[in-house]
Amino acid sequence: MPKLLVSGRGGSGKSTVVALLARTLARSARVLVVDADESNPGLERMLGMVPPAKGLLDYLGGRSAVRERLLASLQRERTERVPFFAAPFRVEDLPAACVSRDGPVGLVRVGKIERAMEGCACPMGAVAREFLKQLTVADREWVLVDTEAGVEHFGRGVLEGVDFVLLVVDPSHEAVLLAEKAGRLAAEAKKPFAALLNRVDAETGPFLQRALQERGVPVWETLQYSPEVMRANLVGEALDPGTFRGRLEVLAEDLARLVGRAGG
Repeated sequence: MPKLLVSGRGGSGKSTVVALLARTLARSARVLVVDADESNPGLERMLGMVPPAKGLLDYLGGRSAVRERLLASLQRERTERVPFFAAPFRVEDLPAACVSRDGPVGLVRVGKIERAMEGCACPMGAVAREFLKQLTVADREWVLVDTEAGVEHFGRGVLEGVDFVLLVVDPSHEAVLLAEKAGRLAAEAKKPFAALLNRVDAETGPFLQRALQERGVPVWETLQYSPEVMRANLVGEALDPGTFRGRLEVLAEDLARLVGRAGG
């Protein structure tokens, strides 16, 4: 089943979409959510879960240790490719300390900024890239990757290990421009992509759809503005797909068919 990378501008609702989709998929499949956003601290609350005891960076010795391995690789081989994970592994092989579980939903954190002056995001990007490349997914399993805002993860090659890129677009010109750029970068990496419109109404939805299609970005699904979701996010409650469930199930079916055709 698919590994799905969710991308978009800051504030577009990436984490919200990941949480809603995870809870929708969990009715019929196992889901691993990969938190690859160094900054956003709220994804586990949206899922109604506690964070894992350790992030992947911590499990590998911490940010400094990972940075040293990257620098040694650059000096020796002129590449950032470091085999942090020695061989392909399955979801059930993940260390217990690195995964929080709630029934069929698991949550993994790559790492978070915890202190001032910690340096660039290079170690986190390298770990996320190799983790997703080595992770194998069985039938009736999904992997949803919540990325940081913008397109840095494209430059770091995080999308190499995924099957599809979902671009979350909220009603803003910045979101349209970023989706156009992210779509181009995904196409360069030969990864299929499409947009999901988020928090739209009867006026902004058609406008965004036209603007994206004019830029070559297909729109696969639309989620209307929801006061219930906005309130849950405001007070830090777990999100319920509610009226979005049907639309997200259709999106999942489309993704599964596309990935199945590519794999066949």
